[in-house]
Amino acid sequence: MGRKIAYVEDNDSTRSRYAQKLRSVGFDIDAFSSKEDALAAFERQLPDLALLDVSHREDRDAGYQICSALRQISGEIPIIFLTNRHGEIDRISGLRLGADDYISKDASIEYIAVRIEALLRRLDAVRNAHTQRTVPGTNDIELDKNFSTTYWKGTRIDLPLTLFWIVQELCRNPGQVKSHSELMKAANIVVEANTIAAHIKAIRQAFVNEDPDFHSIRTERGRGYRWVQD
Repeated sequence: MGRKIAYVEDNDSTRSRYAQKLRSVGFDIDAFSSKEDALAAFERQLPDLALLDVSHREDRDAGYQICSALRQISGEIPIIFLTNRHGEIDRISGLRLGADDYISKDASIEYIAVRIEALLRRLDAVRNAHTQRTVPGTNDIELDKNFSTTYWKGTRIDLPLTLFWIVQELCRNPGQVKSHSELMKAANIVVEANTIAAHIKAIRQAFVNEDPDFHSIRTERGRGYRWVQD
């Protein structure tokens, strides 16, 4: 594949095992044992995708810190958490920081590879798309498909790829309810409904951070979500 995957995992045996498995299915893996080593490498060159554990020895939130630092550098790079900490609070925390996916270490290497490939395909699609910044009928929002960037009332809203594609789907037909399955399909992900809910919550928060009066995403209980006009 030739795509560079940065894998950050403090446990030596776990890091070696997953790195070997991922290389066996065609990925180019740069493995790091610490937050410091990974961040120093990212300053020299960014990977095509980052695969992160959450806890690193005494630092229970090292992975979150790496995720946050990467998002400050780029809103485009796909980020996946691969971790044993897979409770709902942990998952929501990762997604709010800008992660595109959150996978338990119980998952098979085949599933992990599929998720990586899906995010890399979406990254390619975004980079190869023609620039389009207008979404008819959505008033204050603009989407730049070339750079996977969202603008709200002229202000840039930094969203990771998964959230960008969900917003794009919501805006495709304003006022139309989008089900959890439709949003998953649009974002090319297969997750539980509560993960989509966490994504929606993260999207809302990103907009509210710039505009406290933002209320354009409405929850339709038992049905999904829709984009509404002011």
